[in-house]
Amino acid sequence: MKTIRPIILLIFCSTLYAQGPDRSKPPDLGAPPLLTLPPIQHLKLSNGLPVVLLEKHEVPLVQINLLVRVGSTMDLQDQTGLASMTVSMMEEGAGTRNALELADAIDFLGASISTGTGTHTSVVALHTPLSKLDSALALFADVALRPTFPPDELDRERKQRLTTLLQWHDEPRSVASVLFNRTLFGTKHPYGLPSIGNEKNIRSFKVADLSKFYGMHFVPSNSTLIVVGDIAAATLLPKLEALFGSWKSGMAPTRSWPDVDQVKKREVLLVDKPGAAQSEIRIGRIGAARLTDDYYPLVVMNTILGGSFTSRLNTNLREVHGYSYGARTLFDFRPLPGVFLALAAVQTDVTDSALVEFMKELRGILETVDAEELTRAKNYVALSFPSEFQTVGDVAGKLSEIVLYNLPDGYFNQYVTNIQAVTADDVQRVARKYIDPEKVAIIIVGDRKKVEDGIRGLNLGPLKTMTIEDVLGKKPVVQ
Repeated sequence: MKTIRPIILLIFCSTLYAQGPDRSKPPDLGAPPLLTLPPIQHLKLSNGLPVVLLEKHEVPLVQINLLVRVGSTMDLQDQTGLASMTVSMMEEGAGTRNALELADAIDFLGASISTGTGTHTSVVALHTPLSKLDSALALFADVALRPTFPPDELDRERKQRLTTLLQWHDEPRSVASVLFNRTLFGTKHPYGLPSIGNEKNIRSFKVADLSKFYGMHFVPSNSTLIVVGDIAAATLLPKLEALFGSWKSGMAPTRSWPDVDQVKKREVLLVDKPGAAQSEIRIGRIGAARLTDDYYPLVVMNTILGGSFTSRLNTNLREVHGYSYGARTLFDFRPLPGVFLALAAVQTDVTDSALVEFMKELRGILETVDAEELTRAKNYVALSFPSEFQTVGDVAGKLSEIVLYNLPDGYFNQYVTNIQAVTADDVQRVARKYIDPEKVAIIIVGDRKKVEDGIRGLNLGPLKTMTIEDVLGKKPVVQ
C-alpha cells in the first residue's frame, strides 16, 4: 500500500497539470449578461397625474422623483436663468417651514429631498427609508406643491450665482464650455446660453418672477411621478392621492426653437488666459438628437473614439504622448440635436502637438474599425450598463428617460442586445455622417503668448483671438 499511494498521487497530479488552464491568452468572457428589470407599472391619480412605478423589494428604500417637463429651454430671451433659479429655490422654504426648518425636518427622518433642472426637465427628488415614507412624503409634497420662495433666500441664492459667474473668469474649463456652446448654437437658441443666466438677469429676478414661472409650468399635465423601491401599487397610490390628488391641473406653455445650422468650415477661437499651465481644448460640431435611429452605432463609435479609458483619443494623448491626464469625446443626446465634442486639458507647451493628435484621431475614426476593437467597445458598453441601475435613485433616473422620450417599457432590457448588434459598417457609416474634421469649431483657452504661434503654424483655419471678458463679460461685483 505504501508504494501504491505515491504512484496514484503522481498520476493524479500529472492529470491535473495536463488539464491546467491555458494562460497563453485571456479567458473567453462569453456573451455579456442581459439586464432584466421588473415590470414597469403605469398608474394615474384622479387629477390625471401619471405615476410610473417599478417595485424593488431587496432593500427597504423608496425613491420618488417628480419629473416636470420644463428646463432652461423655457427661459424667455430676456430671462435666461429663471428656470434654474426657480427650481433651485423650491427647497429653500416650503409649506409652513423656512429653509432651516425644512432641512432639519428632512435630516431628522434620515431622508433627502433635492431639486434640479436641466435643459428640458426639472426634478424634485425624494430618497427615504420605507419606515419614514409617510413623514418624508409630506415634506416632499410641500417642496413640490407649496414652495414659498423666501426673499432672503433669493438674495442668498443670487449672491451664490454671481459668485459662480465671478469664479468662471478664473476657470478655463468654464470659459471653454460657454464659448463652445455659443459658437455652435448662437445666442438665439437655448443650448447656446448658460442655464445659470447672466449677471443682469440674476440681479433682476424677483419672487414674483419665480412664483409666476412655477405656476405656469408645475402642473399635473406637465409632470410625472416616478417611484422605485420597496412598495406596492396598492399601498402607494392612496398615499400619493392624499397629497397630490388635489393638485390643480392646467396646460403648461409650449415653445418651439430655431433650427441650428451645422458648422460649415473649420475655425479656431483662442481665448487668452495669461499664465495658464494648461490649455483647454474643445473641438466639435452639431451631433444628433436622442431619438435618432443611429443611437446605438453612435454609442459604440464614440466608445472607440473617446468614450472609454482605453479609447483611441485617451490612449493617444494620455498613454502614448503624455500630453494630458485624460481626453474624451461625447455625444450630448437631447430632445434636439446636441453637440459632438472632443475635449482635453493639455500642457501648455504641447498645445499645438495635441491638436495634431486630435485631428489625427478624428480622421482615423472615419476608416475601418477592426473586429477586435469593435468587440471590445461593445463589451465595454454592455458590461458597464448594469452599473447604471445599482440604486433606487439610479433606476428612477433611468426611468425618466423612458418618460421623456416615450420609450417602450422593455427598452432597457433590450439595450445590450441592440448594442451587440452594431456592426463595423454601422460604426463607419455614423462616423462619416456625424464627424467631419474639416467642419468643426476649435476652441482653445490658454496662454496666448505661448501657444498662438504654434496653433497658427498648423493652418487649421481662420484664427480669432479673444479675451475672457469677450466670452463672459465683465466680472460681476458681489456684495
